[in-house]
Amino acid sequence: MENNNCTLNLSAADFKNSNPVRWCPGCGDHAILNSLHKAMATLGVPPHKTAVISGIGCSSRLPYYMGTYGFHTIHGRAAAIATGFKVARPDMTVWQISGDGDGLAIGGNHFIHAVRRNVDINIMLFNNKIYGLTKGQYSPTSDRGFVSKSSPYGTTEDPFIPAELVFGARGNFFARSIDVELTTTQEVMVAAASHKGTSVVEVLQNCVIFNHGIHNSITDREVRADRTIKLVHGQKMLFGKNNEKGLVRDGFLLKAVTVGEDGYTLDDVLVHDAHTPTNFLHQQLAMMDGHSLPLALGVIRDVESPVYNEEIDRQVAEVRARKNFSSLRDMVLAGETWTVE
Repeated sequence: MENNNCTLNLSAADFKNSNPVRWCPGCGDHAILNSLHKAMATLGVPPHKTAVISGIGCSSRLPYYMGTYGFHTIHGRAAAIATGFKVARPDMTVWQISGDGDGLAIGGNHFIHAVRRNVDINIMLFNNKIYGLTKGQYSPTSDRGFVSKSSPYGTTEDPFIPAELVFGARGNFFARSIDVELTTTQEVMVAAASHKGTSVVEVLQNCVIFNHGIHNSITDREVRADRTIKLVHGQKMLFGKNNEKGLVRDGFLLKAVTVGEDGYTLDDVLVHDAHTPTNFLHQQLAMMDGHSLPLALGVIRDVESPVYNEEIDRQVAEVRARKNFSSLRDMVLAGETWTVE
């Protein structure tokens, strides 16, 4: 990743443009956009080296509000186009913006294969558990029993959990934030862009029109400290208003305890290791839902692995050197040829 922050003195304003932002007032997308502008300034990659690619949906309007290269593509195909873009232009930093419908329904196949291939792109998944642009149908992340315009008697399906898809596709980077946690959102975006390979950041986002308050059970200030935990590599897994609670091992599972009660001490509380290759504990952390165990925020998994576009470049260079190809024409004419009169 190119870093010119010290010489360019980039600010969030450098990544904005003059287009009016046309999301509904109060939409969580505003906060995420603000965090992305700040994260890009922190990273120091200049706008002309940055591309933002989206699919279809409310979140997918985001490229219109960026002072970078942008591509508003077609429904569900953002990951495929972002993959092609990165392979063709490995010098560019590529961000993909998708909603839970665009990314996990029609785009679900592209999503899991981008993760599996480990293409060096940053996938921002805005999860409001609803189709907002098409006015309120249930999405692949809507909870069982959810009542919507397309499920007036409640859905009869279980939802996708984005983290579970990432781990099932052998993903190496997964982080989570919520739209009202601007600092955490900015931090995980910076970590995602610093990671080599596919990074997935899920941001729980509020749709004020069609699914208002869907995340209130964890985002309300009165309960947020007790129902969420911010994970930081190398630090104890503590949470609560005064960090009085922690996560400990309970057999093969995790358990939330109060430090100093029932015989538990600070030494019993687990230390977060985002870099361990084994994803067993990462999956458990990512699957916590904010009820019996706090919802995990921050970088949950960040592991090095071979990167697709770099491996493609290496393979092409090896074949060119071995076959003495200097151009596509050389390769085409290398075999048996004939002339048609």
